[in-house]
Amino acid sequence: MTSIAVTTAAAPTLRAARPDDRAAVERLLVESALTTAGVRDLFDGHAGDFIVADDPARPGELAAVAGLELCDGTALLRSVAVRPEWRARGLGRELVKRAVCVAESRGLRALYLLTTTAEHYFPKFGFTRVERGAVPAAVAATLEFQSACPASAVAMSRAIDAPGLGAPALDASVR
Repeated sequence: MTSIAVTTAAAPTLRAARPDDRAAVERLLVESALTTAGVRDLFDGHAGDFIVADDPARPGELAAVAGLELCDGTALLRSVAVRPEWRARGLGRELVKRAVCVAESRGLRALYLLTTTAEHYFPKFGFTRVERGAVPAAVAATLEFQSACPASAVAMSRAIDAPGLGAPALDASVR
């Protein structure tokens, strides 16, 4: 009898970013055609405000990233990127759910974001389109709102008084 070895690809593990993840985050953002503006400054003091997923097939690289930029009781969800080979596997969904749960755990009132390509993706997480003029001043003052994203980017928001989305604890594998 011949045995057949069955292997399954390791799943990325979600975790809080560390300061030494900055270069990998920036590479993934560039590869995803997203801005790196402000990432260095955010990492200098708040690397843990980014959620990353290590790419098990590429040591030292990331499969995905999402970041929160805290803004006076609210936050900007930014830098959501998933490496092409990890898309359509639920990794982006888990990152956004985790970011919402982190915002809830910190007592934030709302999350905001800008998107040029994913306006139809974020409503499943409770985000709705808003006019840029309705965005709180602290969010509107971020580099992403001021200059890093084009004026054509769609602004969206999500109140944090909604029930949690049940994200698993950090360092959880995603399949």
